[in-house]
Order: sequence, then structure tokens, then C-alpha cells
Amino acid sequence: QAIVEAFEREEENNNWALHVIDFDILHGFQWPSLIQSLSEQAACSNRLLSLQITGFGRCLEELIETEARLVSFSKSFQNIKFEFHGVLRGSKLRNLSRRDNETVVVNLVFYLSTLRDILRISDTLTSIHALNPSIVVLVEREGSQNRCGFFSGYVDALHYYAAMFDSLDDCLPLESPERLSIEKNHLGKEIKEAIASEKDERNDLKFAMLETWKEKMESHGFSGMKLSSRATIQAKLLLKMGSHYHTHLEEDCGGGGFRVCEREGGMAISLGWQD
Repeated sequence: QAIVEAFEREEENNNWALHVIDFDILHGFQWPSLIQSLSEQAACSNRLLSLQITGFGRCLEELIETEARLVSFSKSFQNIKFEFHGVLRGSKLRNLSRRDNETVVVNLVFYLSTLRDILRISDTLTSIHALNPSIVVLVEREGSQNRCGFFSGYVDALHYYAAMFDSLDDCLPLESPERLSIEKNHLGKEIKEAIASEKDERNDLKFAMLETWKEKMESHGFSGMKLSSRATIQAKLLLKMGSHYHTHLEEDCGGGGFRVCEREGGMAISLGWQD
């Protein structure tokens, strides 16, 4: 929703061109809904909208599959001119195909904390700022496991992962294959790494608080933007739709024990568990 609104604010001057730069495209499942929303926008104005997605991926095969999937989906929308450019992760932000006056959006979902190096994070943010994007979407896990001292970090990690396991009760049955896979291949792996390795002094942002990320972004020239009420309402609606397994739903905040909360004066939203 925030991306659509960024495009709307500039549609008089952007030649109806939107360029999304996704630093961790994965399988691209996050973008069909944007394509559909933009198609509805174009239909209202009876215009052709140009959408380009530059996606950074972990391997060439994954990028090829993602491109085929998104191109196939976009063909259903005649008022969308779609292009996809795949780039291997770690490549520099250079020689990007750009259109005149296009709206540029950068998507950083669970990406910066994977860099494991403060200097690499800083270099990445500097490169992004040079693109002069209209909006940067930053999503990271929040926690305080980075506090000094083994015991403090252990207690924080214990509370964090206990909440993560509890939250699965709202989403998946206890014996479902999907849940077992998440517990073993994702949460289990994270816990094992947390126990086996000492704190990496190069990266203190793996589990950082919102205020830390805000300070990091502002130090690189970015400023916060207040989210619209539509964006917040949509987040709560998506949460309620995703919490279908749990029979009890909270009308005002989302589904089950999950909560969507506005923070920083409406410039950020958090997905929390029984906060």
C-alpha cells in the first residue's frame, strides 16, 4: 500500500513509470498483489503503466524462475508494461536501467541484518541514498539479544523464541508438516547458531530495536514518513486473513494473539505477539 501511494503522489510527473528495487527477491511472491493494484490504478485513468522490478537473488536459477513466474502473471493485465531484471546478490548498484522521472522504490525486507557487517550495511545504505528513491521499505526482526553479557542475551533470546513458538499455534496445527519444517529448518537452525557462536562484533543489528534502525537510517540521510490510515488498515486486514487457524479474532488489532501496532508517531508499524 505504501508503494502504491508513493506512485500516486508522483503520477503527474513520473511518466507513469515505477521502478521497484528488491534487494532479496526470493521467489517474488510479494509482487503479484502490487501488479494487480497498479493495474486497477491504471484502469481508473485509462493509461498504460510501466513497472520494472530489479530483483537481487541468491542464484541464477532462482532468478530465472522468478522472472518467468512474474512475467506470466503480468500478462493477465493489458494495461501493465512489465519488465524484470535479475541481479545476483552482492552485485553493485550500477548500470541500472532507469526511465526519466520514474518513481523509484527500494524494498529491504529482512536484508540488511543478513549482511553481518556494519560497514557493508553502511555502504549499502549510501548506495541506496544515491538513487534518490521516493520510499524505502525497511522490515527487520526486532529484539534486544544484542545486549552485552551472555546471561542478558540468553534471557532475551529465550523470551523471543518462546514467543515465536507460541505464535505458531495461531497459524498452524501442532503436527502439520509446514509447522514441523518451520520449527526444524528455520527456528531450530537460528537457535543452534545463537548457542554455538559468540557475538559477532561487526554486526550489532541482527536483532536491533526499532530506535536503532531509525538512527541508522537517519545517519545515512533518510527520514521517516508517516504511513497512511489505509496502509495500517490493510496490514490489520491481512493479519486477520492470515490468522485463519485460530478461532478467536481481535476486531481492533488483528488475529489471535498477533497485534499490529503503530509506532514512532505512525511512521512505523510492528507485528507483535501478545504485546
